[in-house]
Amino acid sequence: MKIKCLLLVFLTISINAYSEEGQLSYSNFDSWITRSIKESVLVGGNTRTLYEVGPTGTFNGVRAFTNQGGCPWANSNVYAKVAGVVKTNVSVYPDVHAGGKCAKLCTHIVSCKALGVVNISVLAAGSVFTGTMIEPVTGSSNPLSRISLGVPFTKRPKAIKFDYKYYNNGSDSRIRETGFSKTKVIPGKDMAGCVCLLQKRWEDADGNIHALRVGTMRVRFDKNTKGWVEAKEFPIHYGDITKESYYRDYMSLFTGEHVLYALNSKGKNVPILEEGWADATETPTHLIIKFDSSTGGAYIGTEGNTLWIDNVKFVY
Repeated sequence: MKIKCLLLVFLTISINAYSEEGQLSYSNFDSWITRSIKESVLVGGNTRTLYEVGPTGTFNGVRAFTNQGGCPWANSNVYAKVAGVVKTNVSVYPDVHAGGKCAKLCTHIVSCKALGVVNISVLAAGSVFTGTMIEPVTGSSNPLSRISLGVPFTKRPKAIKFDYKYYNNGSDSRIRETGFSKTKVIPGKDMAGCVCLLQKRWEDADGNIHALRVGTMRVRFDKNTKGWVEAKEFPIHYGDITKESYYRDYMSLFTGEHVLYALNSKGKNVPILEEGWADATETPTHLIIKFDSSTGGAYIGTEGNTLWIDNVKFVY
């Protein structure tokens, strides 16, 4: 028990995520870092531009990105190196909103051409989240294992609010395209979404990360908006919410095949073992926010669906 209560881990090595007022930095998405990466000749040799939230600047070259300037936000733009071949994915872009910038998240097909022949196509969703992307990506299995989700956070906000806009092409089905099997049609409409979780975490002597769910907000978007929805508030619910009228299955604990990951004190990205619901009065240690242009799981979605987000803030 003494070892289990080592809550030591991230507080000294992680991003300083929020101000004294309890707001996350860079959440107006007005400043971006550009990355120029030349892909391998085998897959075309093109130079691609990737975008990261953070202090305005550049981070060029074939090298792993790390969050800059204390920025708590990362995204699904990624540099991959598989069997020595450099390839990129770009599914998040800066866009224009209200005299500034915002984040544009796109679901699209990434095609990989080797020697001019298309041999792999993968469906990729756009995601923006608190945490870090672990680069280079070295394979396509279990993409969540390449993301370290969450930043230290000990506040208890009443709600999260943000501006958003959503485009859905209206299809009643999605596709699953992994690059290693035939395209499969999946019944059900694609939806964008946001998850905001507050957790109480600790690490055991073996480096396993355990967590209790302190606060929960999950919302999904399935209809086109008529322009921007400004400063929409979504309440954060504390404690065990499984008996509440607003509870939905997708608000459940992240376990099994849906488990999330985070870096432990040994520098290894390991599953976050959500073991139950915390008392409604508990103080969290970590915050996860994740916006997605598609919510059906890895490699599942509808091409063209797009979510724009801006001005993420907490309500206290």
